[in-house]
Amino acid sequence: MGRVRRAWVSAGAVLVLAAGGCSSPAGSAGAAAPASAAADCLTQALCYAPRQFRVAYGIQPLLDDGIDGRGQTVVLVEFAAPPGPPPGVTDIRQDLAWFDHLFALPAARLQVTSSLARSASPWLASEEEVEDTEIVHAAAPGAAIREVLISDAAQDSPASAAAGVAAALRLGLAQGAVISFSHSWGEQCFTTAEVAQLNSALQAAASRHVTVVNSSGDTGAAANPCPGGPAAFPAFKGVNLPDADPLVLAAGGTSLQASRATGAYAGETVWNTPPGQSPLGFTLSSGGGFSQLFPRPAYQDGVPGTGAARGVPDVAADADEGTGMAMALSDGGQRYILAGTSGTSAAAPLWAAVIALAGQYAGRPLGFVNPAIYRIGRSPSYHEAFHDITTGANTAQYPQLTITITGYRAAPGWDPATGWGSPDAQVLVPLLARYTSPAADPA
Repeated sequence: MGRVRRAWVSAGAVLVLAAGGCSSPAGSAGAAAPASAAADCLTQALCYAPRQFRVAYGIQPLLDDGIDGRGQTVVLVEFAAPPGPPPGVTDIRQDLAWFDHLFALPAARLQVTSSLARSASPWLASEEEVEDTEIVHAAAPGAAIREVLISDAAQDSPASAAAGVAAALRLGLAQGAVISFSHSWGEQCFTTAEVAQLNSALQAAASRHVTVVNSSGDTGAAANPCPGGPAAFPAFKGVNLPDADPLVLAAGGTSLQASRATGAYAGETVWNTPPGQSPLGFTLSSGGGFSQLFPRPAYQDGVPGTGAARGVPDVAADADEGTGMAMALSDGGQRYILAGTSGTSAAAPLWAAVIALAGQYAGRPLGFVNPAIYRIGRSPSYHEAFHDITTGANTAQYPQLTITITGYRAAPGWDPATGWGSPDAQVLVPLLARYTSPAADPA
């Protein structure tokens, strides 16, 4: 889940063009903003403006050439936000209105489906939902966004989580060709039947040529806690679901270094925030490792660094709170914050947006992209299409428990901390269009 810094700045009035039914599009526009509106993470050099972020990842040249996601729809599976005080819970229409105005983006074409959550207020959004939405909109501003809300009660137990996510995936299949989900739980949490329930929904997505992207988790080489379990992390080595399923494109996390002025890419390392700097008192880092449930899929055969089991993640992008993209959150009145996106939950929607750009470029849905990703990774074009992350590790430390989970170091090529690395989209997008086929066998 994304974590953001909070510091208030003043803002002018924001006009929301569309009122909220759960199936109505949300448009956005902004009135004149005061001079102080760009304060906070941008002026403190704790985030990048959307254009800088796009430049760093090679997205801006595509937008300049008209590849902006038009004709594509990205589906975001989100937990419905219960009523609460802002900025923890906001009206996402107001957030988008401010975001679009401040960064000169077109009005977001957002629809929310709340039939699974039965939410009385479908426009209420958590910081996570706002983060996902604004990242997709910034990277693929021409794409439509459909949010499928599921009840927060789905996190009460592994059984309810498996059923809720599977239902949301199936509902999302009819709404868009790319689905992004930014939550995961340790593999050890689920029964064989629950794993099969998730896999069945993912098989349906692959058969419908829908790409599913999932964040790899924020606890490094340690498994995430179980839904409905103790708040404390179990602190043992493992990977998570749904991202460990071979039918998912698993997105890990990095710390991005780029020019604050232009966005020119300078480098990346494995995202790893040590306990002393973490707001939770233990390591926050890119989830990665090897599955204990799934054998190595065919597309990972022959990849150095892999073993007999499914390795995650497949790819990565920025997940560091101090180097994320600026996101806008409102307080429901006249005050707003700009804060850096964070967590592997930020990497997943970024990759979903890249897939949408490639779908527009190809003129068709890309579907199950993992074989193409690995083909590109093993090709002579790899270092042009990806930023290869070769420094850092996802070792996790829990000082309160005096436990260290030794992780995996980044290495040339694929590794179980950042996968193949982050995108250079201007090269990667045409290659994805070339190496994917609507008739590809997902098995």
